[in-house]
Amino acid sequence: MRIMNYLNLNQHPVQLSFARDRTDEFVEIYHAHQGMELLYVHEGVGSVVVNQQISELAPGSLLCFRPFQLHRIQIKLPPGVRYIRSLMVFEPTELDRYLAPFTALQSFFRRLWKDPLAGQVISGLPQEPMLRLLGDYRERIRLSAPDRLLEEQMLFLVAMLHFVSAHAEKTSSPEMEGQPKLQAAGKPKSTVAEKVMEWIEEHYMEEFQLDVLAQAVHLSPNHVSAAFRQSVGTSITEYLTARRIRQACWLLRTSDVSVQEVGQSIGLSNFPYFCQLFKKHVGLTPYKFKRTMG
Repeated sequence: MRIMNYLNLNQHPVQLSFARDRTDEFVEIYHAHQGMELLYVHEGVGSVVVNQQISELAPGSLLCFRPFQLHRIQIKLPPGVRYIRSLMVFEPTELDRYLAPFTALQSFFRRLWKDPLAGQVISGLPQEPMLRLLGDYRERIRLSAPDRLLEEQMLFLVAMLHFVSAHAEKTSSPEMEGQPKLQAAGKPKSTVAEKVMEWIEEHYMEEFQLDVLAQAVHLSPNHVSAAFRQSVGTSITEYLTARRIRQACWLLRTSDVSVQEVGQSIGLSNFPYFCQLFKKHVGLTPYKFKRTMG
């Protein structure tokens, strides 16, 4: 299982993929990566695990993932249904620069980018105008000259954010029922799986003991393990490993902490094991990752 998708945005700060059919090649994994990610669902249903919450997905959903934020998408397709999505991964500081003349739009973008309480699933976006916007810019970008490519890509991201911002701040009042809304990230944790993820968020830097976790959520070890797998589709250990590796990548990229100290800070005091686990899930040793991302 590859946790860290290495997307090098240093040479070119935008990667776009329009209306791609992932039905037969989609892999359900926890992952994180450099840059901010916006994912629009054209077709397909499922769920997303992000910010210790589980949210439902449907056509018209837009997902917003922050740089190096751990997330996992689970697609559950009825017979005859495809999974088609558009993906936008970009360096947020670069887009923020293009948004400088548009103060309200820049403020909306910064909420998505930096506000830990901002919602990360925008549901119910009107599909016809969204598909028209994606189609128009897809063709413009395809035909753009190399020296105009970044400008066209950034204009697309600005236009898409402008469209989304006009629909994402709808209230939940009766007259707005059925309208697009930004799902809040600060709702109380309700399911067993969400309680487990919240506990891991507070304790992933410690040595893991299933009995201690089970006691904290008032269930037996077998029950909590089964409930988590049923809701999320993976084991508690897989989620914990993904959370630890994500934090290690963040520290290696943004701090001067030594590689050994990084391992200790995420609950892996056995240094050789930390290096082995990191390379398995990232594809690079911690030392090489730190040099590459520096």
